[in-house]
This record gives sequence, C-alpha cells and structure tokens, in this order.
Amino acid sequence: MDMHVRPARFEDQGLLLELWERSVRATHRFLEDKDVVALRPLVAEELASHEVDWWVLISSEVVIGFLGFISDKIEALFIDPDYQRQGGGKFLVAHAQSLSASTLAVDVNEQNEAALRFYMMLGFSVAGRSATDGGGRPFPILHMKRATVAAPESI
Repeated sequence: MDMHVRPARFEDQGLLLELWERSVRATHRFLEDKDVVALRPLVAEELASHEVDWWVLISSEVVIGFLGFISDKIEALFIDPDYQRQGGGKFLVAHAQSLSASTLAVDVNEQNEAALRFYMMLGFSVAGRSATDGGGRPFPILHMKRATVAAPESI
C-alpha cells in the first residue's frame, strides 16, 4: 500500500475525531460506550491542541490514520479499522522515530493486548506501569520505551 504522512491541518480535526472513535470502538474492547462518549470531547480538545504535533497518514488520497507526537513520545496512534494490519501503524511508528532525538516512548492501555503485542514486535518494552490513565480513570497504563540500536562501530 502506498502511504505518506503530512502535518495535520485545522480542517482535519473532525475527520480525525471520527477516525479515533471508529478505531477505539474496534480495538479498545475494555471500554464501554459511556467511556467512549465521555472521552470524545477530551480527544477533540487534544486534537485542537498546539502542544502536540499531529500527523496524518494518507493512502490513495484517503486519511487512514494519525499520529500525535511530542518530546520523543507517541501521544496517540490510531488507524482506521478498515486499514488495520496493512502496515500503517508501523509506518507511523517509523515516522515518530524519525522525529525523535532519543529513545522513543509510548503509553499503552494494559487491557489493549493487540497494541501491546504491536509495540513489543517493534522493539518496545515495558518500562513502568500506572494503575490509572492520565485522567485518573481505572484503565492501567503501561509505559513503554523502544530499545535504541547502537550505531555500528567504524573499522
């Protein structure tokens, strides 16, 4: 699949919010409908934030995913359910790595076993755990870091 990344634009916010909700409903099975409904305005506010660098993943002129990045950390990575398992997530992680000045980090919901396996497959390991999410909700978070690969020594 041919993909490229571009910076998100103001007019992408509504589309990204819809993509977030479709993705979360497909992958975060531990969340109830009331949880998704409660999180939606918080995600909308975050998408409007200028503190996070937002990147949009495009394939065939269709937005299929997005990435939130700040200070060597993936703040958000979501792929449209219709495009999952086609390399978009790996593509966005590679983009985040290209933006990172050091070790790349990500927080993952402990109950999202597929995401945990995905990040571990890409070289991330668990560096810590929080019993609640950033909003104090009862969704444990695993703090993960990507192992850095040392450059080969010159001969």
